[in-house]
Amino acid sequence: MQEVVIREIRPSDNDEVARVVREVLVEMGVPKVGTAYADAALDQMYETYNVPRATYFVIDDGGKIIGCAGVAQLENYDGNVCELQKMYFLKAARGRGLGAKMMETCLERAREFGFEKCYLETMPYMEDAQKLYKKSGFEYIDAPMGNTGHYSCPVWMLKTL
Repeated sequence: MQEVVIREIRPSDNDEVARVVREVLVEMGVPKVGTAYADAALDQMYETYNVPRATYFVIDDGGKIIGCAGVAQLENYDGNVCELQKMYFLKAARGRGLGAKMMETCLERAREFGFEKCYLETMPYMEDAQKLYKKSGFEYIDAPMGNTGHYSCPVWMLKTL
């Protein structure tokens, strides 16, 4: 049996990553408008993150992608802040400690890129995700930063790297 690995996205992963993200968003009842579901970049994740100071990772379980997340400069923001982006896990990935491993992988890369802080947006009912974020050192903030276009995500968190 092959080991589960966290690796950088490849061009051939685009379709499967988009499917994973949309499947989790539908499962969680997230609105399709004003969230990652409607992002134009979702179908071209490799190309989107193949730029300086950005990266996207997948959890590869024997050739099947079961989770993903990335970091990139916070859009429409003038500081040295990245955003934890599109972190989603299929049911097959949950409860295995993979979320914490993915989080550390993303935050370590953000530090390597020289970012000072990491921002994220989420939904109020994504309680398990928020537990992971808090455990990883994120704290709630009162207002959004930048302008990600995700106006349907009313929970904002920030972590000093």
